[in-house]
Amino acid sequence: MTSRASIVERVVDRLHSAAIHLLRRVRRQDARLGIGPTGLSALSLLVVRGPCTISQLADAEQVARPTMSRLVASLERHGLVVRASDPSDRRRTLVRPTSTGRIVRRRGRERRFLDLAERLDRLSPDDITLLDRAAELMERLRAPLSARPPSGSAPAG
Repeated sequence: MTSRASIVERVVDRLHSAAIHLLRRVRRQDARLGIGPTGLSALSLLVVRGPCTISQLADAEQVARPTMSRLVASLERHGLVVRASDPSDRRRTLVRPTSTGRIVRRRGRERRFLDLAERLDRLSPDDITLLDRAAELMERLRAPLSARPPSGSAPAG
């Protein structure tokens, strides 16, 4: 009989590997934009969240501040972001996307979505339904551990 722990370990290994490889494959579309994955990720963060400091971007992208500073400088040279003083604290500098940056981010997202849609289109309707359910479960896994109900409990709601 297989223990729950060994099943969980196997699923963790497969899910981790599959997610990373699928993301890498879909991100190949980003190469056409001429910006690396970290740059596109930071640009996306700025579009979704709004203006951020270099420190906030570095923390979100899990890179060192000097690395993010160089990355922002590159995005700035490409006309994708601009820096401006924070209106609430002139000592701070905020980075925000330009209209060109928003367009580049949208195009990258569209290309990745099209690539993934083509892959999904090869699957059966039942498999697509199963992946929809899996996506729902993965969204629940994004919640902090402290926010999840104990194992075996029904979710509130």
